[in-house]
Amino acid sequence: MGKPRKVEFLSWGMRGYVKDVEVMQSGAGGLRVSPAVPTVANLALAVFWACTALAGWGEQAFCGEGGHRASECLEGFETAVLASLALAVPAAVVAVAAWTLPGARRNAARLEAMLTLAALMWVVAEGVVFVGGSLAQR
Repeated sequence: MGKPRKVEFLSWGMRGYVKDVEVMQSGAGGLRVSPAVPTVANLALAVFWACTALAGWGEQAFCGEGGHRASECLEGFETAVLASLALAVPAAVVAVAAWTLPGARRNAARLEAMLTLAALMWVVAEGVVFVGGSLAQR
């Protein structure tokens, strides 16, 4: 970590200074990924999961055959969505906690780890919906 310094910023037409900003540098001399990248990935995965599980994309994909939806398929898909909630809710909590808890937000490695964990949880939650929807079709 670098020495704290004054950094000038320009936001929404206002100019100001932020005191005691630590400059992040990679330990290996390489480039660090901005925390915005995993944050946007988490948001995209959350929206994708919500559209699949809650907005009807999954029902249509797995149980919608020409407008006919078997009740067994819908029940199986609902079970898959409920099972995926066990990962989706903690993923949302971890992603929000990464930015709201000062100890996580101010530590680059911890922030990166929490956002990566949340993204992996979103991927697994979507996988649960996919596997459950595929099984519900049978």
